[in-house]
Amino acid sequence: MTAASSSLEAWLARLEAAHPVDIDLGLERVAEVARRMGLCDGPVAGRVISVAGTNGKGSTVAMLEALARAHGLRTATYTSPHLLRYNERLRLDGREADDAALVAGFEAVEAARLDGEPISLTYFEAGTLGALHAIRDHAPDLAILEVGLGGRLDAVNVIDADVAVVTTIARDHAAFLGDDLEGIGREKAGILRPARPAVLGSERLPASVRATAEALGAPVHALGEAFARAPHARGWTWRGHEAGGRPRELAGLPDPGLPLDNAATALQALALAGIEPEPAACRRALADVALPGRMQWRGRWCLDVGHNPHAAAYLAARLADRPCEGRTVALLGMLADKDAEGVIEALAPAVDAWLPVGLEGDRGRSADALAALLEARGESLLGRAASPAAGAAWLAARLEPADRVLVCGSFFTVAGVLSAWGRDASEGAP
Repeated sequence: MTAASSSLEAWLARLEAAHPVDIDLGLERVAEVARRMGLCDGPVAGRVISVAGTNGKGSTVAMLEALARAHGLRTATYTSPHLLRYNERLRLDGREADDAALVAGFEAVEAARLDGEPISLTYFEAGTLGALHAIRDHAPDLAILEVGLGGRLDAVNVIDADVAVVTTIARDHAAFLGDDLEGIGREKAGILRPARPAVLGSERLPASVRATAEALGAPVHALGEAFARAPHARGWTWRGHEAGGRPRELAGLPDPGLPLDNAATALQALALAGIEPEPAACRRALADVALPGRMQWRGRWCLDVGHNPHAAAYLAARLADRPCEGRTVALLGMLADKDAEGVIEALAPAVDAWLPVGLEGDRGRSADALAALLEARGESLLGRAASPAAGAAWLAARLEPADRVLVCGSFFTVAGVLSAWGRDASEGAP
């Protein structure tokens, strides 16, 4: 690529067109390029925590980052996908990576990819390797890596984590992972390593996750057993233990506005990474943490990227805990390969009226297709819109003062509304 076309936008366009499929699970290609880049020659950070699961990864990563930074650590965080800008995927010391760092990573990946027999990489694989290159250059005390849709065969898994976290297991991405929860659990547990802590962040994980850990000899630290959360007069209490096994308790922690199971999991993973939780730092971190697109309130609009029944059930429960005097309207847009019927069923108890919106692209689903599913259930439809942006504009002109809106169903749905509002994903109400 010439200097004239070496912008981040040009690199992303090239990567999108470089591989015949978007998702190509397997480690042989990406591991060889990582080896050529020297990413396997030594640690990319002082400590590495990897986080896999179906739901809850993003919030767990966000809280890990906030907790680590509150304890004075230099951090690097890699997540996917992004909402508005590719730069969101890599954060260095709490700030989005700049274009130069990302481009340098892509250049390093390209040089290694062509150093010998050329190797084809997907957009995600090249982005992951580029991020790991930038993380190694940054040399943080702690790197927090969110695993993609898989686990065992995911590009992030070329790195051996010091602590591996599995949040939840549910049916999603069936075309790649199948519908069998035990099989999905084995795939997600592929990030575990022998003799390194495995933090299990749900009390309802398939048995295959623990079985994989035990077969590897990875010490299991499970929610409800090795660590737990409990109510407290001023917030909640975490009970867990440090890396050496000494028990710890932190009382009076604030509600971060994110799942408390994930908050407890983040605290336990941090402690097992050798970072002793300091009460004041933990309270400060959990009070200030924010994650765009996850129960993100902007006035009376709530935006959440949840796109499977498990996530939708959590959303419905949180909305029920926060009643309003008016209607709850769901602006719903979903991809064609997602379980829209399951999502609608899970949300229905908390939703009074619906506005289905269309999503474009090869995997898109039209508003009419969603409307047909809603009508078949006898749900109340306010109308339909061709896009999330059009739906948000239509709703904004018709809401009653006491109404609220849930924007959900896909990253694309939330991103479409945020883009239409023309503000940073982390800013306040429109």
